[in-house]
Amino acid sequence: MEIHETIHQEVSEAYTKAVESPAPGSCCSGPAVQKGVVVKLAGYSREELEALPAEAVANSFGCGNPLAFAGVGEGDVVLDLGSGAGIDILIASKKVGPSGRAIGIDMTDAMIAKANENIAASGLHNVEVRKGIIEDMPVEAGSVDWVISNCVINLSPEKAKVFAEIARVLRPGGRMRVSDIVVERIPDWIRQSKALYSSCVAGAISEAEYVAGLERAGLVDVEVEERIVYDASQLMGFLKSELDDASSDDSRMEIGEAAVASLVGSVWSAKFTARKA
Repeated sequence: MEIHETIHQEVSEAYTKAVESPAPGSCCSGPAVQKGVVVKLAGYSREELEALPAEAVANSFGCGNPLAFAGVGEGDVVLDLGSGAGIDILIASKKVGPSGRAIGIDMTDAMIAKANENIAASGLHNVEVRKGIIEDMPVEAGSVDWVISNCVINLSPEKAKVFAEIARVLRPGGRMRVSDIVVERIPDWIRQSKALYSSCVAGAISEAEYVAGLERAGLVDVEVEERIVYDASQLMGFLKSELDDASSDDSRMEIGEAAVASLVGSVWSAKFTARKA
């Protein structure tokens, strides 16, 4: 099995375990907390969350609301990369109305099943989830107005392909709005940890690399609109939450205050926007 396929499999297994856990945590927000707290802090309004099925909120694994102030309008087609349990496509479906459409892509069967349950519970009919990988999207070229994603692209082992696919599926004038994790510098022991890849840190790239990648794909007006820098307690939370269930080698790794302190100021969630000319 090629390394890219191995990473996809490991990430899918990690998120299957997370969504099937009775008290899931978040790849980007640490160990389990009271339902709705993580996504509320990540930029979702109380009104948005209360209008959704509870399971969609409880099983959200994001790092920021990509639809906040997005300008999505009636009749638009919105594509969510790594749609998970469906929180963002459900919000998008309400924004675009009956004449629009919200489409999710996910590679994990358990996530797709959970999303379909939440779609059915919502009673909405302009929303769907397709199985696939974001490096090769099951979406027609030039067919969507908005591409959104919430803490997913950092998990891809082939980010250049993801950026190229975003440019391919957008209509001329279409826009991208993505919340994701970026890192400036990171110790080798984290880069080399398979367990921490699914924690959204080990596979993340720098903000500058992210912007450059989007521009190389042909997107224009690339900007970073918002940053949320993680503090020591947040970093300790989501790193240790992955290592607690890691393989024997990784589980022996000690994550002390000094190791976490070395990451403070170097890991944050950023909201990227761009446009297809």
